[in-house]
Amino acid sequence: MSMQNPVFIPGPTNIPDSVRKACDMGTLDHRSPAFARLFKPAVEGVRRVLKMDEGEVILIPSTGTGGWEAAVTNTLSPGDTVLAARFGMFSHRWIDLCQRHKLDVEIIETPWGEGAPLAAIEKALRADKGHHIKAVLATHNETATGVKSDIAGIRAAMDAAGHPAMLFVDGVSSIASMPFDFAGWGVDIAVAGSQKGFMLPAGLAILGVSPKAIAAMETARLPRTFFDFKDMLASYAKGGYPYTPAVGLIAGLAHAIDLLESEGLDNVYARHHRLAEGVRRAVFAWGMAPFAASPDLYSDTVTAVKVPPGCDGTALVQLAASKYGMAFGVGLGEVAGKVFRIGHLGMLTEAMVLSGLAVAEMCMADLGWPVTLGSGVAAAQEYYRGTIEAVALAAE
Repeated sequence: MSMQNPVFIPGPTNIPDSVRKACDMGTLDHRSPAFARLFKPAVEGVRRVLKMDEGEVILIPSTGTGGWEAAVTNTLSPGDTVLAARFGMFSHRWIDLCQRHKLDVEIIETPWGEGAPLAAIEKALRADKGHHIKAVLATHNETATGVKSDIAGIRAAMDAAGHPAMLFVDGVSSIASMPFDFAGWGVDIAVAGSQKGFMLPAGLAILGVSPKAIAAMETARLPRTFFDFKDMLASYAKGGYPYTPAVGLIAGLAHAIDLLESEGLDNVYARHHRLAEGVRRAVFAWGMAPFAASPDLYSDTVTAVKVPPGCDGTALVQLAASKYGMAFGVGLGEVAGKVFRIGHLGMLTEAMVLSGLAVAEMCMADLGWPVTLGSGVAAAQEYYRGTIEAVALAAE
């Protein structure tokens, strides 16, 4: 695998050189004022990206999965009920994590390719007259299927049902790449990871925690030590950590947020939409389609491409890696072999995306798939040619 080729997996994403250099720093005493000065900009930057009005930002040396575990163990007790829809591999994994922690998970089975079922969520909450459901789990961007869900719609369903449950959102493959409104959507815990839209190496779980979720810590009885928010917040008040933090990653996070804000978050989101739309036009030009069931569900960070009958998406991914040194994502779970995934988030440009589409086409031709070389690239080129000019004029 050539280190010069961009990756097109939905995380870890390509790392800007300046972010890599920001992470590359000498040893720093993490109990010194110097660390506190480094730490504060990262925390405040995350708060701005999430659009938080109140609550706390918590950075844990971990990944998104650790963030999920921290969310449930700090706020819930054994036997508590949570509500979750299962419509992809990552919503399934969050359900599995809760079940391993002896939580009672009320599961709304939803076809893969669909998003979070708003009407079914509202119906389940209305039926819960005793308010046994303590939290609703929502996957904002289902990375396995390339589907985004309506988090504002879930909050509206919760409010319509008059239910006091907390709202926990997996934003691992959406935050910092797609619009996210912690305060406006009434989110209680948002979970992100350093290796996606923040363009860092893996190693940080990034959480936004509402006052309501912080209050739930007082009665939560699930065991936690490393992930204990109380320990974290007590140390934060003194400018430090209860254990050794990932100092280099925190420095890189502050710089990555500087890059995002220099571009302008609205411009970042527009760029991701533009890149994604070019990929989707290429997919249709190949005679294929995204796995997402309808256009309103299309993700702007990853497209799961349904492969033609008799074709194997995993074979394409393997060939791209072995012959052309380029990484795409395989299908996971129920869609293994049925799709291949093109990640288009993080540090990417139109030119980089075109290189990925060209390699995907070469792999299809090598495998004997029914594709015309250049068809998808040309479709994306036509779209990018028109939209880049509009963006440039707007910037002027």
